[in-house]
Amino acid sequence: MIARKYLYLIALAREKHFGRAAEACHVSASTLSAAIRDIEAELGVTIVERGQQFSGLTPEGERILACARHIAAQAEGLRQELAQLQDSLCGRLRLGVIPTGLTAVATLTAAFARRHPLVDIEVRSMSTQQILAGLDSFELDGGVAYLESATPNHSALPLWRENHVLITPVDGPLEGRDWVTWQEAAHIPLCLLTANMHNRQTIDSVFASIGQRPRPSLETDSVISILAHVEAGHWSSIVPRAVLERIGIPPGVRLLELREPLVEWATGLLVLNRPTRPPMVGALLAEAALLTET
Repeated sequence: MIARKYLYLIALAREKHFGRAAEACHVSASTLSAAIRDIEAELGVTIVERGQQFSGLTPEGERILACARHIAAQAEGLRQELAQLQDSLCGRLRLGVIPTGLTAVATLTAAFARRHPLVDIEVRSMSTQQILAGLDSFELDGGVAYLESATPNHSALPLWRENHVLITPVDGPLEGRDWVTWQEAAHIPLCLLTANMHNRQTIDSVFASIGQRPRPSLETDSVISILAHVEAGHWSSIVPRAVLERIGIPPGVRLLELREPLVEWATGLLVLNRPTRPPMVGALLAEAALLTET
């Protein structure tokens, strides 16, 4: 349905390395390189910037890549439709999820798996920008991110609303408190997600709204790492309540409400707007809609 050499091109663009792309396609590097040269000969253009290592695609290569991705996505959608005609949706569901949503999204994936047992599910921890790029390039079927991230190219379905809480050592300076203001939180040792992550940017925006700019003494791109560092006893952190509702509060850690101001954010399922949605995406949206009704 789509020539294998174009699938090799898609893999090369994704991996940005001939060796890794060949490994992902289960072929030798020489086979993959020959396939790329074959495309260039067939279309009469140069696809790959020449050099000692892969350094990107030419403008012509980018255009061919976009077309190949579109055709590959259509082919996969047709395969799903044919399987659905036999009452058995199968294939692979690819979800990109912001780190703070990795625990809460289990409710959606578990419900989807029960309804579609023949589908394999892949959940990737990704930044918001990576999710949007993955949707646009057909590398993802759906993404879970803050709804404000959606662009006109994407449809968004709300999944849950969440507020943020402060987690702090049980025997720390906030011992005995049930809540804390954002103003107070700005002046304690904080461990937060890195500044390039959307969750951190929302936290920074709240601090900015009250004239504060805290400087966390530890940054990480992992929510699990945050929980471990707070449990170690030196830092506090600000995390979505939904993270703790799914996996619990670590030993030696307390949860305090954050007030003044009281804020919350909407997280939802993002999918690419297409003239015709593949069955996998339609099934995912249907499952998400059922969850929001309960």
